[in-house]
Amino acid sequence: MHRILIHGSSTFNASSIFNVKLILFDFGIFMTNLQTLAFFATPEHDCSYLPGQKATTMFADPKAKINNAVYSQLSELGFRRSGDHYYRPHCSNCNACTPIRVPVSDFKPSRSQKRILKKNHAIKSQVMTPDFHEDHYLLYEKYINERHADGDMYPPSRDQYRSFLIDSQANTQFVEFSLDGNLCGIAVTDQLEDGLSAIYTFFDPERTDLSIGTYAILWQINETIRRQQKYLYLGYFIKQCRKMTYKNQFKPFEARTNDVWISNSQLDKPTSPIQKDSKPNF
Repeated sequence: MHRILIHGSSTFNASSIFNVKLILFDFGIFMTNLQTLAFFATPEHDCSYLPGQKATTMFADPKAKINNAVYSQLSELGFRRSGDHYYRPHCSNCNACTPIRVPVSDFKPSRSQKRILKKNHAIKSQVMTPDFHEDHYLLYEKYINERHADGDMYPPSRDQYRSFLIDSQANTQFVEFSLDGNLCGIAVTDQLEDGLSAIYTFFDPERTDLSIGTYAILWQINETIRRQQKYLYLGYFIKQCRKMTYKNQFKPFEARTNDVWISNSQLDKPTSPIQKDSKPNF
């Protein structure tokens, strides 16, 4: 029986899923490009982020050939990628998982972020294709063992690493960060039509002094600006989840709620949606 692991959720049986394709009729202008793509939902399973909560995940047909245009549209709709799976939460009684993205032309680093950039001025970055390298995996293994031994990615393995970060149809890049010739972190990022999507960052847990997690996001923001694109997609933010609090430090950001993107300043009050045709000032 085929089993699928969606990062951040439980393993489930593909034979138990049911088709929820009609949900996409609510997505309007995207139907032209997505109308042939089937969507499925998992049965309820334990939520990986909120204790005591049940979750349901919607995902695109794992057998479909998803090109960059469709992937970009899925990202606009709040989907994320894990390996070859494109998914988003589809919970009936909870909307805690909020997709967020940074409109990079508006981003202003905080004082602490400026200090991190200054402190790490000697870090070298190198953009690489998503190939397997033993030193990358060993860093990933060390990171998972020491920082996420309580999560569903533990224990790490080479097969899991490949399926999660390397084996995909996406236009993916690995960004190496090194200091004095020593590998200290890697950011995995996807290239979309309107920006970049920060997939995963892992780093040497012994070098917390470098704040590589924050530095990697700042690097990707700068890279998105350099490419003259609009957004850095950061995935899901859950206010009640301590491990995700770092994401709301990159302001201003936009959050997708009630099927529209709104600014972070509007999150806690009645809002009007951000217009989809609005353009940042480069």
